[in-house]
Amino acid sequence: MGDIFDVSVVPLSDFLAIIRMSFMVRVIVVGFFVSLCAALLGVSLVLKRYAMIGTGLSHVGFAAMVVAGVIDVAPVAFSIPIVIGAAFLLLRLNDSSKINGDSAVALVSTSGLALGVIIMGLTTGVTLEICNILFGSPLFITTLDMQISVAMSIIVIILFIVFYRQLFAVTYDEDFAKATGVRVQVFKSMLALLTAVTVVIGMRMMGALLITSLTLFPALSAMRICKRFLSVVIASAIIGMVCYLVGISVSVIINIPPGASVVGVNLIAYMLCCGLGLLRRGGR
Repeated sequence: MGDIFDVSVVPLSDFLAIIRMSFMVRVIVVGFFVSLCAALLGVSLVLKRYAMIGTGLSHVGFAAMVVAGVIDVAPVAFSIPIVIGAAFLLLRLNDSSKINGDSAVALVSTSGLALGVIIMGLTTGVTLEICNILFGSPLFITTLDMQISVAMSIIVIILFIVFYRQLFAVTYDEDFAKATGVRVQVFKSMLALLTAVTVVIGMRMMGALLITSLTLFPALSAMRICKRFLSVVIASAIIGMVCYLVGISVSVIINIPPGASVVGVNLIAYMLCCGLGLLRRGGR
């Protein structure tokens, strides 16, 4: 049994040298911005029961990145408009009386994943490349990816701040929002668009199968310890960024995949927040 697990801890000097490498700087910068965007949007997605929309969009992004690899173009820039289109399709299907939200996500998710595998099988074959796209790889993030990701993340953050009140109204009560003059459909579309952009720019490091965790875990953790919408949003952003930085550090120190490490840290944070929430309620 001792030969099965080979856990080796990286010395502090080597750790500091690794995080100064150019590819790690790109991973940290992109991850910081993406985790912030995902955590901000995640609160509205969870409260509106759209949490799994990220899964559907990430699978469409998987197919788009496979196509981008086949035709040799920048994957992030190529995938963003395709995933945005899928986000609007999901929103349209979700509003349809014939297909409910879960069915719409499952339809788009499985179709996107299957299409990506078919394209890969017909061109390069199913190789290690598929693991990197599904589970993420820091080596995949280029300087161009970082520039696009940072620029798009800043746009997402600005739009969220500027239209915070409208997004808050749409999140809690669409009927009340309509009565107060808020264009509900416009802001639902904006939420879907911002989510699509965040999913695409986060897929390079987290992978298609794990990117949803960045929108889900911080929001759920924050809801365990905060009650007001604004405090939940702020706590979610802080938890998301801290968990990402800790997760990346742990992945370097004990040499495990970064995406899985970030998810593991988020899971621990969620359990701690659950415990803290129980203690606070028990003390009243």
